Amino acid sequence: MKGQRPQALVLASGSATRARLLAAAGVAFTIDPAAIDETALMPADGGTEASALALAEAKALTVCARHPGALVLGADSILDFNGERISKSPDVPAAEALLKRLSGKTHRIVSAAVLARDGAVIWRQVGEGALTMRPLTPAFLDAYLAAEAPAVLASVGCYHLEGRGAQLFDRIEGDFFSVLGLPLLPVLAALREQGLLAP
Repeated sequence: MKGQRPQALVLASGSATRARLLAAAGVAFTIDPAAIDETALMPADGGTEASALALAEAKALTVCARHPGALVLGADSILDFNGERISKSPDVPAAEALLKRLSGKTHRIVSAAVLARDGAVIWRQVGEGALTMRPLTPAFLDAYLAAEAPAVLASVGCYHLEGRGAQLFDRIEGDFFSVLGLPLLPVLAALREQGLLAP
């Protein structure tokens, strides 16, 4: 209808980084995090990409039920280290142990995004990046965790690349936005197709 404002997106995630990425790109949205049991929904025999998609889809569909007619974006990221899916660290000692394991090695971040409306998935995408962490000295690691914890416990790799976490790495390859938690450019293209952004 002429003059009617397009309906804003609903972000089914409590991730502050995903919200910042969308807001910085000029996307109008509201936030309604999906409270799901990620461990229970993680496919036991699925690959990293399939698992990330399954979790993103579960989030989108869960929130769809609360917002009839709305376009809902679900997203999830998984850290893959030599085939092992790494979960968020529950406390600082666990974060320290994880960073010691990742020190001097390469891991992958796989991020999936799903758009759904009225209980049906209408679009999905996976992006990824490979991150090579530099060898971390004990002194640096102590100072890093003292400055960044407990905030970094909300991130699966215990780092925020848009902040001090950049000091952990020698090299990053692949889609930087996916490394941050959202394959942003494909999401923006999909939102244009759905009429939420100007073509």
